[in-house]
Amino acid sequence: MNTGNLRLNQVRIGNTVRVVRVHGEGALRQRILDMGLTKNAEVTVHKMAPFGDPLEVTVRGFQLSLRKAEASCIEVA
Repeated sequence: MNTGNLRLNQVRIGNTVRVVRVHGEGALRQRILDMGLTKNAEVTVHKMAPFGDPLEVTVRGFQLSLRKAEASCIEVA
């Protein structure tokens, strides 16, 4: 495992990253993939609540709000 990569919840506002891998299992992982957060998808972080939950991102031209737990399952570079 490449430990140099970040998780989506660690990306600063305004930065654009690419999805490397989606961690997790079952329904949570499938939900993330269904939202378009698949390998190599480009993601831009736009807003984050004061405590990091939720955060607003753009992926494939759509704006999404993700919980901190969901964002922490998404490895990005």
